[in-house]
Amino acid sequence: MVKFCSLFSGSSGNCIFVSDEKTKILIDAGLSGVRIIEALNSIGEDPSEISAILITHEHSDHTKGVGILSRKFNIPIYANSGTWEGMRRELGKIKPEFAKVFSTDNDFMVGDIGVRPFQIPHDAAEPVGYSFYIGSKKVTTATDIGHMNNTILGELKKSDILLLESNHDIEMLKVGPYPYYLKQRILSDHGHLCNEMAGKVISYMAEQGTRYFVLGHLSRENNFPELAYQTTLNALVEKGIEVGKEVSLEVAARDHAGTVITL
Repeated sequence: MVKFCSLFSGSSGNCIFVSDEKTKILIDAGLSGVRIIEALNSIGEDPSEISAILITHEHSDHTKGVGILSRKFNIPIYANSGTWEGMRRELGKIKPEFAKVFSTDNDFMVGDIGVRPFQIPHDAAEPVGYSFYIGSKKVTTATDIGHMNNTILGELKKSDILLLESNHDIEMLKVGPYPYYLKQRILSDHGHLCNEMAGKVISYMAEQGTRYFVLGHLSRENNFPELAYQTTLNALVEKGIEVGKEVSLEVAARDHAGTVITL
């Protein structure tokens, strides 16, 4: 059985849970250890049973709690060499046997779960998204994406569950309080994915057969959940796809665990 839940998602911290009941994985741990432990308990999971923490990139909203969780519960940490180089100093002391290095685009196993890390465009050392293969099911998470391309679309295809970034509304960002340089960073090819593009990608993936969608990594200042949801809903309606009947769509919460999806 697949169990999937976004524990936290947004610029203030990110952590996602996926398991096959036996192997239990966290994708990122960008909040305090205490908050992540509380979130796991809230969905009926024991933090001491986490098999691995997989890191997408070295930014603190994805790594803040990694070191403490690894030390407290003896959890291996998986990241590529670029990400390790970028985050090692911030993690604190990690047992050598718990520092696992993988090569991007090379598949590996964590317990019985197959993992495929794939390249994404973001302003980090070597950022990745992940696809997880659990029995006949595929679960994919992809956030912090500066732009969509055919390579990433290929990685997202045939997912049963897809968590995709829907970071900002372009007009809100343009007229919002951020300084010019930060607006340019977010809008760049190595920044973040906007609501409109998330809607286009999700409607396309729905046509390809994906049925469970979660919008993630929303900006607090340049977006709000209802707008992100409505933008993607509109894109699905334009394709004649009915939310609630043909597909499931939700927005990952910033500060608490979301819906637990089981397959």
